[in-house]
Amino acid sequence: MKFELTILGCGSAVPTLQRNAAAQVLNVLERYFLIDCGEGTQQQLRRFRVPYNKINHIFISHLHGDHFFGLIGLLSSFSLQNRRAELHIYSDKRLQEIIEFQLKVMNSRLNYPLIFHHLDREPGLIYEDRMMTVHAFPLKHRYEAPVTGFLFAEKEKERNIKREMTDAFQVPVAFMHRLKKGEDFVTPDGEIIANGRLTTAPPAPRSYAYMTDTLFRESFAEYVKGVDLLYHESTYGNEFADLAKETFHSTAGQAARMAVLAGVKHLLLGHFSSRYPDPAPLLEQAREVFPNTDLCYDGAIFELPAVKRG
Repeated sequence: MKFELTILGCGSAVPTLQRNAAAQVLNVLERYFLIDCGEGTQQQLRRFRVPYNKINHIFISHLHGDHFFGLIGLLSSFSLQNRRAELHIYSDKRLQEIIEFQLKVMNSRLNYPLIFHHLDREPGLIYEDRMMTVHAFPLKHRYEAPVTGFLFAEKEKERNIKREMTDAFQVPVAFMHRLKKGEDFVTPDGEIIANGRLTTAPPAPRSYAYMTDTLFRESFAEYVKGVDLLYHESTYGNEFADLAKETFHSTAGQAARMAVLAGVKHLLLGHFSSRYPDPAPLLEQAREVFPNTDLCYDGAIFELPAVKRG
């Protein structure tokens, strides 16, 4: 029942020896989602032993190189390894033009279906299966590279049957699906048996939100309200607030402020400027506002455990 985030890169536009360009993999119940794909991502996938052959969905936040320059290499490697499964890419529509042009110049073709899903500037559902959803929402960066944030969330699971209790009350098999959805059971004599006596609650659904390369806007908190884990870019420390505004980025303090406004449980800082060989000062600044904050680093794994409910 994993819900686990692996950081492949947490640097900004200029990679360093300590930090690769932006990329991360989210494992939700053995569904692997690649979020951004900066240069060197496929090496990082190998380095941190991510089963990248299981990646079927890639989400690209925007078309700045540190977020997608590794994509064509990864796509080519998939093809060389004789991939056959569909690969879905969610991005600005111009990325399809870029990839198709690169393949044309190389006189190359992929041996698996590559399916693009174009993102617009409206918040909404972009992926859904029986276990989870992914919503996209607009952020604020430079005009030539509109940025999209992503919210990954488990769906509410059905309640678990207490077999000894349903047997004791002789609940018909045909009624079990209604029990799982929370209904009470009424016996043939008219006695109401509360659902809580016959079932137990499933673990609480878990959620993760990704916000990168954006100006701080209080209104953005509505997109990530109450998430368990929030990744928010913190390219600069608070001392460079003017530079952050000028370059359409956020500070560590602003990332922490977003966590407070949204009521999230846990904050991750990333997308650090190369001017910070050690981003520890950014962590200190953020924790003054939102104590439950951690720094990303390449290879870090953040797992959300399943939490039982009464």
